[in-house]
Amino acid sequence: MKVPQSFTEFSSADILDTQPAMKIGLLGTVNPRGQPHLTLLSTLMACSPQQLSFGQFTEGLSKKHLFENPRTGFLIMSLDRKLWRGKADFAHTAREGREYEYYNNVPMFRYNAYFGIHTVYYLDLLSHSGRQVLPMNRIVFAALQTMLARSLENRSPGKPVLNAWTRAFLNKIDNLKFLSYVGADGYPVIIPAIQAQSLDPEHILFSPSAFTRELESIPDGASLALFAMSLSMEAVLLRGTYLGLGRVGGLRAGSAAIEWVYNSMPPVPGQVYPPLPVEAVTKF
Repeated sequence: MKVPQSFTEFSSADILDTQPAMKIGLLGTVNPRGQPHLTLLSTLMACSPQQLSFGQFTEGLSKKHLFENPRTGFLIMSLDRKLWRGKADFAHTAREGREYEYYNNVPMFRYNAYFGIHTVYYLDLLSHSGRQVLPMNRIVFAALQTMLARSLENRSPGKPVLNAWTRAFLNKIDNLKFLSYVGADGYPVIIPAIQAQSLDPEHILFSPSAFTRELESIPDGASLALFAMSLSMEAVLLRGTYLGLGRVGGLRAGSAAIEWVYNSMPPVPGQVYPPLPVEAVTKF
Protein backbone atom coordinates (compact mmCIF):
# COMPACT_ATOMS: atom_id res chain seq x y z
CA MET A 1 0.00 0.00 0.00
CA LYS A 2 1.25 3.48 -0.84
CA VAL A 3 2.44 5.84 1.87
CA PRO A 4 -0.56 8.02 2.80
CA GLN A 5 -0.90 11.38 1.12
CA SER A 6 -1.23 14.48 3.24
CA PHE A 7 -4.08 16.99 3.20
CA THR A 8 -4.56 19.97 5.50
CA GLU A 9 -8.34 20.24 5.09
CA PHE A 10 -11.32 17.90 4.94
CA SER A 11 -13.40 18.08 1.77
CA SER A 12 -17.17 18.42 1.90
CA ALA A 13 -17.38 14.73 0.95
CA ASP A 14 -15.02 13.80 3.83
CA ILE A 15 -17.19 15.71 6.29
CA LEU A 16 -20.35 14.03 5.06
CA ASP A 17 -18.83 10.54 4.99
CA THR A 18 -17.41 10.69 8.52
CA GLN A 19 -20.69 11.78 10.16
CA PRO A 20 -22.70 8.52 10.31
CA ALA A 21 -23.12 7.19 13.85
CA MET A 22 -22.33 3.63 12.73
CA LYS A 23 -18.58 3.74 12.13
CA ILE A 24 -15.28 3.19 13.91
CA GLY A 25 -13.43 6.17 15.33
CA LEU A 26 -10.12 5.81 17.14
CA LEU A 27 -8.29 8.57 18.97
CA GLY A 28 -4.62 8.18 19.79
CA THR A 29 -3.34 10.14 22.78
CA VAL A 30 -0.08 10.27 24.73
CA ASN A 31 -0.09 9.38 28.42
CA PRO A 32 2.09 11.17 31.03
CA ARG A 33 4.86 8.58 30.48
CA GLY A 34 5.00 9.40 26.76
CA GLN A 35 3.31 6.14 25.74
CA PRO A 36 0.54 5.70 23.16
CA HIS A 37 -3.07 5.15 24.21
CA LEU A 38 -5.99 4.28 21.89
CA THR A 39 -9.66 4.92 22.57
CA LEU A 40 -12.74 3.92 20.58
CA LEU A 41 -14.91 6.99 19.92
CA SER A 42 -17.85 6.29 17.62
CA THR A 43 -18.77 10.00 17.67
CA LEU A 44 -15.42 11.11 16.19
CA MET A 45 -16.04 12.98 12.94
CA ALA A 46 -14.86 15.83 10.74
CA CYS A 47 -17.10 18.75 11.65
CA SER A 48 -15.54 21.41 9.40
CA PRO A 49 -12.70 21.61 6.86
CA GLN A 50 -10.14 22.16 9.64
CA GLN A 51 -11.68 20.57 12.73
CA LEU A 52 -12.80 17.26 14.19
CA SER A 53 -15.11 16.72 17.13
CA PHE A 54 -16.32 13.95 19.39
CA GLY A 55 -18.90 13.72 22.12
CA GLN A 56 -18.19 12.51 25.65
CA PHE A 57 -20.70 10.31 27.49
CA THR A 58 -18.34 8.19 29.61
CA GLU A 59 -15.15 8.93 31.52
CA GLY A 60 -11.82 7.48 30.47
CA LEU A 61 -8.08 8.02 30.32
CA SER A 62 -8.00 9.63 26.89
CA LYS A 63 -9.85 12.77 28.00
CA LYS A 64 -7.35 13.27 30.84
CA HIS A 65 -4.47 12.81 28.42
CA LEU A 66 -5.79 15.56 26.13
CA PHE A 67 -5.55 18.20 28.84
CA GLU A 68 -1.98 17.15 29.64
CA ASN A 69 -0.79 16.73 26.03
CA PRO A 70 -2.90 18.08 23.14
CA ARG A 71 -1.18 16.02 20.42
CA THR A 72 -3.42 13.34 18.95
CA GLY A 73 -3.62 10.86 16.11
CA PHE A 74 -6.94 9.71 14.70
CA LEU A 75 -8.49 7.04 12.49
CA ILE A 76 -12.05 6.96 11.15
CA MET A 77 -13.31 3.88 9.29
CA SER A 78 -16.73 3.62 7.65
CA LEU A 79 -18.72 0.41 7.45
CA ASP A 80 -17.73 0.07 3.78
CA ARG A 81 -14.03 -0.01 4.87
CA LYS A 82 -13.04 3.54 3.87
CA LEU A 83 -10.33 5.08 6.06
CA TRP A 84 -9.25 8.57 7.10
CA ARG A 85 -6.12 8.92 9.25
CA GLY A 86 -4.16 11.88 10.50
CA LYS A 87 -3.07 14.05 13.39
CA ALA A 88 -4.64 16.96 15.21
CA ASP A 89 -4.28 19.15 18.30
CA PHE A 90 -6.88 19.24 21.06
CA ALA A 91 -8.38 22.74 21.03
CA HIS A 92 -11.28 23.14 23.48
CA THR A 93 -14.53 21.71 24.82
CA ALA A 94 -18.12 22.96 24.69
CA ARG A 95 -21.45 22.11 26.30
CA GLU A 96 -23.63 23.84 23.74
CA GLY A 97 -23.60 24.64 20.06
CA ARG A 98 -24.15 22.92 16.71
CA GLU A 99 -22.20 19.71 17.39
CA TYR A 100 -23.65 19.40 20.90
CA GLU A 101 -27.17 19.55 19.45
CA TYR A 102 -26.24 17.18 16.62
CA TYR A 103 -24.85 14.47 18.91
CA ASN A 104 -27.77 14.60 21.32
CA ASN A 105 -30.24 14.22 18.47
CA VAL A 106 -28.58 11.07 17.13
CA PRO A 107 -30.98 8.21 18.02
CA MET A 108 -28.28 6.33 19.94
CA PHE A 109 -28.09 9.16 22.48
CA ARG A 110 -31.45 10.88 22.11
CA TYR A 111 -33.42 7.81 23.18
CA ASN A 112 -30.98 6.48 25.77
CA ALA A 113 -32.38 6.82 29.27
CA TYR A 114 -28.99 6.44 30.98
CA PHE A 115 -26.57 8.73 29.19
CA GLY A 116 -26.31 11.49 26.64
CA ILE A 117 -23.47 13.58 25.31
CA HIS A 118 -22.51 16.04 28.05
CA THR A 119 -19.34 17.56 26.53
CA VAL A 120 -18.07 18.06 22.99
CA TYR A 121 -14.31 18.00 22.35
CA TYR A 122 -12.81 19.85 19.38
CA LEU A 123 -9.54 19.03 17.62
CA ASP A 124 -7.70 21.31 15.18
CA LEU A 125 -6.65 19.33 12.11
CA LEU A 126 -2.97 19.35 11.17
CA SER A 127 -3.01 16.78 8.35
CA HIS A 128 -4.86 13.70 7.13
CA SER A 129 -4.38 10.95 4.59
CA GLY A 130 -7.49 11.50 2.49
CA ARG A 131 -9.93 8.70 1.85
CA GLN A 132 -8.23 5.29 1.67
CA VAL A 133 -9.62 1.83 1.02
CA LEU A 134 -8.75 -0.97 3.45
CA PRO A 135 -6.67 -3.46 1.36
CA MET A 136 -8.52 -6.64 2.33
CA ASN A 137 -6.63 -8.99 0.01
CA ARG A 138 -3.30 -7.98 1.55
CA ILE A 139 -4.75 -8.13 5.05
CA VAL A 140 -6.09 -11.65 4.57
CA PHE A 141 -2.72 -12.78 3.20
CA ALA A 142 -0.92 -11.12 6.13
CA ALA A 143 -3.31 -12.77 8.62
CA LEU A 144 -2.60 -16.21 7.11
CA GLN A 145 1.15 -15.57 7.26
CA THR A 146 0.86 -14.49 10.89
CA MET A 147 -1.16 -17.61 11.72
CA LEU A 148 1.46 -19.81 10.04
CA ALA A 149 4.34 -18.10 11.86
CA ARG A 150 2.52 -18.54 15.16
CA SER A 151 1.95 -22.24 14.53
CA LEU A 152 5.60 -22.86 13.58
CA GLU A 153 7.21 -20.96 16.46
CA ASN A 154 7.88 -22.79 19.71
CA ARG A 155 8.00 -20.48 22.71
CA SER A 156 8.07 -21.08 26.44
CA PRO A 157 4.84 -20.03 28.18
CA GLY A 158 6.32 -16.86 29.71
CA LYS A 159 4.44 -14.53 32.05
CA PRO A 160 0.61 -14.85 31.98
CA VAL A 161 0.08 -11.30 30.69
CA LEU A 162 -2.59 -12.31 28.18
CA ASN A 163 -5.31 -14.51 29.63
CA ALA A 164 -7.10 -17.20 27.63
CA TRP A 165 -9.98 -14.91 26.65
CA THR A 166 -7.64 -12.18 25.39
CA ARG A 167 -5.53 -14.62 23.37
CA ALA A 168 -8.60 -16.18 21.73
CA PHE A 169 -9.96 -12.70 21.01
CA LEU A 170 -6.72 -11.57 19.36
CA ASN A 171 -6.45 -14.73 17.29
CA LYS A 172 -9.84 -14.26 15.61
CA ILE A 173 -8.83 -12.96 12.20
CA ASP A 174 -12.18 -11.22 11.66
CA ASN A 175 -11.71 -8.98 14.72
CA LEU A 176 -10.32 -5.52 14.05
CA LYS A 177 -6.91 -4.52 15.39
CA PHE A 178 -4.94 -1.29 15.24
CA LEU A 179 -1.37 -0.48 16.29
CA SER A 180 -0.13 2.85 17.58
CA TYR A 181 3.19 4.38 18.54
CA VAL A 182 4.33 7.94 19.20
CA GLY A 183 6.14 9.35 16.18
CA ALA A 184 9.30 11.44 16.25
CA ASP A 185 7.15 14.60 16.15
CA GLY A 186 5.32 13.57 19.33
CA TYR A 187 2.04 12.66 17.62
CA PRO A 188 0.51 9.17 17.84
CA VAL A 189 0.52 7.17 14.59
CA ILE A 190 -2.31 4.66 14.05
CA ILE A 191 -1.87 1.73 11.65
CA PRO A 192 -4.51 -0.91 10.84
CA ALA A 193 -3.09 -4.31 11.86
CA ILE A 194 -6.01 -6.73 11.55
CA GLN A 195 -3.47 -9.52 11.00
CA ALA A 196 -2.02 -9.15 14.54
CA GLN A 197 -2.34 -12.21 16.79
CA SER A 198 -0.97 -13.52 20.09
CA LEU A 199 2.19 -15.60 19.89
CA ASP A 200 2.09 -16.72 23.53
CA PRO A 201 0.77 -15.32 26.83
CA GLU A 202 3.35 -12.52 26.71
CA HIS A 203 3.85 -11.58 23.03
CA ILE A 204 1.91 -10.46 19.96
CA LEU A 205 3.09 -10.73 16.38
CA PHE A 206 2.03 -9.56 12.93
CA SER A 207 3.11 -10.07 9.35
CA PRO A 208 4.16 -6.80 7.63
CA SER A 209 2.57 -7.90 4.33
CA ALA A 210 -0.15 -5.24 4.69
CA PHE A 211 0.72 -1.58 5.39
CA THR A 212 4.33 -2.68 4.90
CA ARG A 213 6.11 0.68 4.75
CA GLU A 214 4.30 2.01 7.78
CA LEU A 215 4.98 -1.09 9.87
CA GLU A 216 8.64 -1.02 8.81
CA SER A 217 8.84 2.57 10.08
CA ILE A 218 8.07 1.63 13.71
CA PRO A 219 11.33 2.09 15.66
CA ASP A 220 12.68 -0.95 17.51
CA GLY A 221 12.15 -0.51 21.23
CA ALA A 222 9.20 1.85 20.79
CA SER A 223 6.28 1.70 23.19
CA LEU A 224 3.54 0.05 21.12
CA ALA A 225 -0.21 -0.07 21.76
CA LEU A 226 -2.62 -2.55 20.18
CA PHE A 227 -6.36 -1.95 20.26
CA ALA A 228 -8.50 -4.98 19.35
CA MET A 229 -12.27 -4.95 18.94
CA SER A 230 -15.16 -6.96 17.56
CA LEU A 231 -18.26 -5.57 15.84
CA SER A 232 -20.23 -6.78 18.88
CA MET A 233 -18.35 -4.02 20.77
CA GLU A 234 -15.99 -6.20 22.80
CA ALA A 235 -12.55 -4.62 23.04
CA VAL A 236 -9.19 -4.76 24.76
CA LEU A 237 -6.17 -2.45 24.76
CA LEU A 238 -2.61 -3.78 25.11
CA ARG A 239 0.69 -1.97 25.47
CA GLY A 240 4.27 -3.20 25.42
CA THR A 241 7.72 -2.86 23.89
CA TYR A 242 8.21 -3.34 20.16
CA LEU A 243 10.88 -5.96 19.45
CA GLY A 244 11.20 -5.14 15.76
CA LEU A 245 10.92 -7.20 12.59
CA GLY A 246 12.59 -10.58 12.46
CA ARG A 247 12.01 -14.25 11.73
CA VAL A 248 9.26 -15.99 13.66
CA GLY A 249 8.66 -19.60 12.66
CA GLY A 250 10.89 -18.87 9.67
CA LEU A 251 8.62 -16.08 8.43
CA ARG A 252 9.18 -12.32 8.59
CA ALA A 253 7.07 -10.78 11.34
CA GLY A 254 7.02 -7.98 13.86
CA SER A 255 6.56 -8.74 17.54
CA ALA A 256 6.05 -6.96 20.84
CA ALA A 257 6.40 -7.97 24.47
CA ILE A 258 3.16 -7.00 26.21
CA GLU A 259 3.37 -5.49 29.70
CA TRP A 260 -0.05 -3.87 30.23
CA VAL A 261 -3.65 -4.87 29.48
CA TYR A 262 -6.63 -2.50 29.82
CA ASN A 263 -10.38 -2.91 29.43
CA SER A 264 -11.41 0.31 27.74
CA MET A 265 -15.11 -0.39 27.39
CA PRO A 266 -17.98 0.85 29.55
CA PRO A 267 -19.50 0.50 32.02
CA VAL A 268 -16.26 0.13 34.05
CA PRO A 269 -12.98 0.72 32.19
CA GLY A 270 -9.98 -0.50 34.12
CA GLN A 271 -6.57 -2.14 34.21
CA VAL A 272 -6.51 -5.92 33.79
CA TYR A 273 -2.76 -6.59 33.92
CA PRO A 274 -0.73 -6.10 36.04
CA PRO A 275 -3.57 -6.96 38.43
CA LEU A 276 -4.51 -4.19 40.82
CA PRO A 277 -4.85 -4.94 44.55
CA VAL A 278 -8.37 -5.34 45.85
CA GLU A 279 -9.22 -2.43 48.12
CA ALA A 280 -12.03 -2.20 50.63
CA VAL A 281 -14.79 0.30 49.91
CA THR A 282 -14.70 2.94 52.66
CA LYS A 283 -16.80 5.70 51.09
CA PHE A 284 -20.40 5.23 50.00
